[in-house]
Amino acid sequence: MAKTSLLYCFALFILILGNPCKAEEEEEIKVYELKKGDFSVKITNYGATVLSVILPDKNGKLDDVVLGYNSIDDYKNDTTYFGGLIGRVANRIGGAKFELNGVEYKLPANDHGNTLHGGSKGFSDVIWTVEDYQEDSHLTLTYNSFDGEQGFPGDLSVKVKYMFIGTNKLAINMQATPLNKATPINLASHTYWNLGGHTSGNIFSHAIQLFGSKITPVNDKLIPTGQITPVEGTAYDFLKPRTIGSKFSDIAGGYDINYVLDNTEGKHLQRVAIVQESKSGRKMELWTNKPGVQFYTSNMLENAKGKGGFVYSKYAALCLETQGFPDSVNHPNFPSQIVNPGETYKHIMVYRFTA
Repeated sequence: MAKTSLLYCFALFILILGNPCKAEEEEEIKVYELKKGDFSVKITNYGATVLSVILPDKNGKLDDVVLGYNSIDDYKNDTTYFGGLIGRVANRIGGAKFELNGVEYKLPANDHGNTLHGGSKGFSDVIWTVEDYQEDSHLTLTYNSFDGEQGFPGDLSVKVKYMFIGTNKLAINMQATPLNKATPINLASHTYWNLGGHTSGNIFSHAIQLFGSKITPVNDKLIPTGQITPVEGTAYDFLKPRTIGSKFSDIAGGYDINYVLDNTEGKHLQRVAIVQESKSGRKMELWTNKPGVQFYTSNMLENAKGKGGFVYSKYAALCLETQGFPDSVNHPNFPSQIVNPGETYKHIMVYRFTA
């Protein structure tokens, strides 16, 4: 009789409070808008992804200047990383492995035998928790990465804050704290920009100035060789502003390379790039506290069906992903990405838009 009563009470407990053995319900996926005047940004907690950035041109006409999809389901099946917050380690890790403190860590080989953008399910493919949101100010998202997730060591507490500062400035503040093991960390924002508007075609006429006088050359699998070479006199030289298309034919397949940023010592933030689109008059300036930036001209876009049914072709946008150097875990001469418990990884990006 006592056993029957116990089972009855347990059944009643489940009926009233829910199954105590069931895992917590998945965080709800939502879209959040930051808006101040004519400047607005939409972000989803799925992948901490930037969905849109709407800006006026020189005549006051509003356009969405980032590429993206119509629905969140499209982002779940995405291979382009449109707007995603990339981690635990952005860019590539050669051979899908690295050694740390005498232990070899094997990772998912999701890119020709290498690891790309955190593995087969990186931070751009998980649901983040909303910590704080104010429409005219900021959105703060958090994610707890577990020990062994995508092969990486240690539990990791991650936070990203998208916020407006001043007039027409968007800042992205990324932080991560290892809780119990040393681990590599290299977070990045993978937004695809077209300042003429996301439906305006290729970005060849965009003028760009990149404040990096060196690059880290790569092999045919886009893994750094370990060298650091000057850009002067090459098609990679954007030290003075020129259009992206001006020497494009000299670059096989398009730009996809890490620039070593100049004058990074002792500065809180350094200027990364200035991009300008002549027809709209829009200009974007970017600052960061990181030593590198990946300049990518969407070479791998293959007729992706985007917002409003518009089809994006190759070279429809540019990415400027501030970062640590690719494959740093396997190149001791590159700035280290290893962060120890008790330390905090901090990555800041600031965009300033004018027209």
